[in-house]
Amino acid sequence: MAQIFHKSFNSISKASIVAGGLVAATLLTLVATANTSAWITAVGEAREQTPPFSHKHHVAGLGIDCRYCHTTVEEAGFAGIPATKTCMTCHSQVWTDAPILEPVRESFRTDKPLEWLRVHDLPDFVYFDHSIHVAKGVGCSTCHGQVDQMPLMWKENTLNMAWCLSCHRDPAQFVRPKDKVFDMTWTPPANQREQGEALMQEYHITSKTNCGVCHR
Repeated sequence: MAQIFHKSFNSISKASIVAGGLVAATLLTLVATANTSAWITAVGEAREQTPPFSHKHHVAGLGIDCRYCHTTVEEAGFAGIPATKTCMTCHSQVWTDAPILEPVRESFRTDKPLEWLRVHDLPDFVYFDHSIHVAKGVGCSTCHGQVDQMPLMWKENTLNMAWCLSCHRDPAQFVRPKDKVFDMTWTPPANQREQGEALMQEYHITSKTNCGVCHR
């Protein structure tokens, strides 16, 4: 029987397999890189709000504690968004006629909540509880960055699974004393590893990397 394919096809087929593998690997690398890029994750992208709200002014400037507005952060999964009446506690006395705050006054008059654009929005298949992290000594700035220096709010970290696992695998490098959880000026000490391991024992923290911890 006559040979159907020329002998050169052996080399061509091998080369095509290698080339196909390289193309597939390149595409997978590009997808993985793009998935963690700021273009996809929106890290560092300030979100415009109506009205604009400056954490820098309220936290660093006025010294307002996180819990004054995010009232459920210590006891619930959701940190909570302040009701308009919380804003009006101050703004019924200061900046009462400022045009920029008219949406706040309108919300208070009509009892219609303000519509804020979410900055941190985890997928529906991810379970996250603020209260347990606060109770275990994870500071606000660990996940949200230096909020007290943000005129407009932006994502400081990707909050993707690999980023979360960096803490879940090695909590000692992140945990802090509980009285420093809401302290935006706190910085890790030189002996953070030693202190973190001591706090892990005190707070009964264990490394949790089981899928069911977050995916329920």
